[in-house]
Amino acid sequence: MTGTALSGSLAVEARMDTSADLGQTVRDYHQRTKHHLDRYAAGPGTLDWDAQPDPFRHWTDTETLALPRELPRLDIAWPALPNKRPAAPLTVESLSTLLRLSVGITAWKEYAGSRWALRAHPSSGNLHPTETWVIASGVQGVSDGLHHYHSRLHRLERRAWSGTSDTPGLWLGFSSIPWREAWKYGERAFRYCQLDLGHVLAAVSYAAALLGWRAQLPNLESPAVAACLGLDRTADFSGVEAEEPEIIVALEASAPLPADWSHFAGQPSLLDPRPLYAWPVIEEVTAATRGAFVPTETRPPRAAPLPSTSTRPAGEVILTRRSAQAFDGKSVLSHATFRRLLSCLLPGASPVWNLWPHAPRVHPVLLVHRVEDVAPGLYALPRSDAAEAALREALRSEFTWQAADRDLPLFQLMLAGAAKTARTLSCHQDIASHSAFTLMFVAEFAAPIAENPAAYRALHWEAGMLGHVVTLEAEAAGWRGTGIGCFFDDADHEVLGLADTRFQVLYHFAVGMPVDDPRLLTLPAYA
Repeated sequence: MTGTALSGSLAVEARMDTSADLGQTVRDYHQRTKHHLDRYAAGPGTLDWDAQPDPFRHWTDTETLALPRELPRLDIAWPALPNKRPAAPLTVESLSTLLRLSVGITAWKEYAGSRWALRAHPSSGNLHPTETWVIASGVQGVSDGLHHYHSRLHRLERRAWSGTSDTPGLWLGFSSIPWREAWKYGERAFRYCQLDLGHVLAAVSYAAALLGWRAQLPNLESPAVAACLGLDRTADFSGVEAEEPEIIVALEASAPLPADWSHFAGQPSLLDPRPLYAWPVIEEVTAATRGAFVPTETRPPRAAPLPSTSTRPAGEVILTRRSAQAFDGKSVLSHATFRRLLSCLLPGASPVWNLWPHAPRVHPVLLVHRVEDVAPGLYALPRSDAAEAALREALRSEFTWQAADRDLPLFQLMLAGAAKTARTLSCHQDIASHSAFTLMFVAEFAAPIAENPAAYRALHWEAGMLGHVVTLEAEAAGWRGTGIGCFFDDADHEVLGLADTRFQVLYHFAVGMPVDDPRLLTLPAYA
C-alpha cells in the first residue's frame, strides 16, 4: 500500500471515529434531557418573568428599511393552496408579505398590564429563539445584501453587502439564540430550538406557496451558513448572546447565493444583562450536530391531500392561527376533518413537503379521544412503507395493526380510553386529555444519528413541520392545535413498547375545540 493510500485510509477512519464520538454526544444529551415521571430534566430553579430575555433582537448603526405594513388581497381558498400559481415578482411588497405570513407578528395580546406578541409560527412558551435573515439580490425596493429582520418593527436592518447585482435572488436564513429557551427550560432547550425552527420552515413553505414561490433547501454545511449570515464574525458578538447558524432557504434564486461579503455594519443588541444559569451541555450538543443532513434515500410516492371542508382564505388562516391554551373536552371532531388533517402529513400532500428533500423519518402515533366514527384508542400513521415495517417490528407485539382507513396508512393498534394516558404522558397537562386527539411524533433515531449526528437537528425540524401542518389544518377547519414539548419520554416508550433507541418520541401535539379567555385583549399586529 502506498503512503498516499495509507494516509487517505487513516483520514477516513479518523472521520468515522469523530462521527461516532459526536453521535455518542448526541445520544448522551438526548438521554440526559428526558423528562421522567419522578423527575424533570435539569432546568432553572426559579423564573423571574420581569427578567425574561428580550424576544426581539435589533442591530444598531445599520441602514434600515421599513417594510410595507399593508397586506395584499390573499383570498386564495385554503384547499387551493398546494396548487401552482404564477410567481409574484421579487419586490419589497412581496418580500414584506412573505415575512408577515411566516415570521411576522400576527397580533398582540394584553392582560393586566402585560403585553406580548403572537407570531405566524408558534414557539414553546412564546419564547421565539429563531432569528430571521434576508439575503437579497436584485429585489426591487431592497438594497442588495444581508439584512436582519426585526419582526416587532417589521423592518430590515442591513448587515452586510458586496456591491449590487441585476440578477434576481432571494433567500431566507435562520439562526437560533439558545439562551431564549434555556432561560426557562434549561438543558432541554436545544430540543425546543430545533422544534421551533421546524415550525418556521413550514410557515415559510406555506407563505411561499401563496406567492407562487417554491421554497428549497440548498445543501450547505454549517460553516457556509455561518459565513453567509455573518455569524462567523465572533468579535461582533462580544458581550452579547451568540447566534447559532441553522439553515438557509432559497425562494427565487437565479443568482448564486452570496457568500463573501466585503462590507459589514452594525452591532447586535444584548438580550439578557443578568443571566443566572449556564448549561454547558447545550454547547456540547450544538457543536456535535453542526453539519448538513444529506438525504440518502429517495422520497416515497407523493400523496394527494383529501378534500378540505374549509372555505376560508389561506392568508386569513395563517394570520389567525393561535396555539390553544385550553380545550373544552367535549367537542367531537368530524371524520372528514380528521382524515383531511392526517392526509396532509403524508409526503407531497402539503406545500411543506416540497421544501423537505428527505425521506420521512418522523411518524405520528395518535391517542384518539373524540373523533366521529373513530373508536377511542391508539393508532399509527407510518409515512412510508419502510417505516410501517420497522414500526411493526419495534412496537408492542400485541398491537393489532388493523387497517383503519380506506385511503390512508392509518392503523388501529389498540382500542382503549386514552385520555388519562395522554394527560399523564404529557406532563399531567389537561390539554392532552381535553383534546379530540393527541399525537406523539415518533422519530427513526439510532440509525440516522449513527450515520450523521446532524440528523438530530433535522429530525426535530421534521417533527416541528408536522406540528405546523397540524396547527394550520386545524385552524382552517375551525379547530385549534397546540404543541406540547413537555412529555415523559421513556413513559411514552413504555406505552408503545419501544425497548431500544431505534425510535424515540420527539414531540407531542394536540387538536381540540379551544376555550378562549375573554379577559385577554387582542390588538393589531402593526398599528
